[in-house]
Amino acid sequence: MIDFYQLPIFGILLTVVVFFAARALRNNIKFVLFNPVLIAITLIILFLVVFDIRFEDYNKGGKYLSFFLGPAIVALGVLFYEKYQLIRHNIYPFLLAVGCGGLISIASVSLISIVMNAPDVIIRSLVSMSVTTPIAIEITKITEGIPSLTAGVVIAVGVFGNAFGSGFLKLVGIQSQTAVGTALGTAAHGIGTARAIEIGPLPGAYSGLAMCVNGILTTLISPYVVLWIVGSI
Repeated sequence: MIDFYQLPIFGILLTVVVFFAARALRNNIKFVLFNPVLIAITLIILFLVVFDIRFEDYNKGGKYLSFFLGPAIVALGVLFYEKYQLIRHNIYPFLLAVGCGGLISIASVSLISIVMNAPDVIIRSLVSMSVTTPIAIEITKITEGIPSLTAGVVIAVGVFGNAFGSGFLKLVGIQSQTAVGTALGTAAHGIGTARAIEIGPLPGAYSGLAMCVNGILTTLISPYVVLWIVGSI
C-alpha cells in the first residue's frame, strides 16, 4: 500500500498550503525577513525532517510545480508588452545598466571565491548566482558545478534582494521606479521581480526584462569566465 506522502499530490498540496500560509503571515506581520519564499522553504524542510519524509518522495509532486518556473518567467513578457513604449525610450541606458550589473556580479563572486581560496567547483557553482534558478542550473551544468548548491545560493540571493533591495536603494537615494525595477531584476532575478511587481507595474516590467537580459548575458559570458579563472589558478 502506497502512503499518501509518496503520491505526487502530496508535494503539490504541501507546497501550495505552506506558501499561502507564509504569505498570510507576511501580510499580517510586516517584518522584513518574513519573506513568503523563505518561510515556505523553511517550513517544508522542517516538515520533511520531523516526519522523516524523503525529499525524493516530496519532489514527486514538487517537480511539477518547478516545471512552471519557465512559463512564469515567460508570462512576465505581458508586463513588458504593456510598458513597451516607456521602456523603448530608455532601452540603451537600461541595457548598459543591466550589462554592468551582470558583469559586476560575475566578477565579484569570482574574485571573492579566489580570495577565500574556494575550490574550483565552488566558483563553477556560484558564477551564475544572480540569474533565475532554471537558467542558473543550466549554466552550472555547462560549467560542471553543483546544481543543488547553485539553486540554494540563487534562492538565498533572491530572498535577500526581495527583503532588503528596495530599502537599500531608497536608503542611498534612488527613487526612480525604472532604476529600482532594473536593479531588483538584475541582482535578485525572479524573487526580486516579485518585489518589483509589488511596488508597481513599471518597476515590475523593467525588473522582468532585466532578469531576462541578465540571464542571457550570464549564460553567454560565465562559462568563459570560469574557464579563464580555473585555468589561471
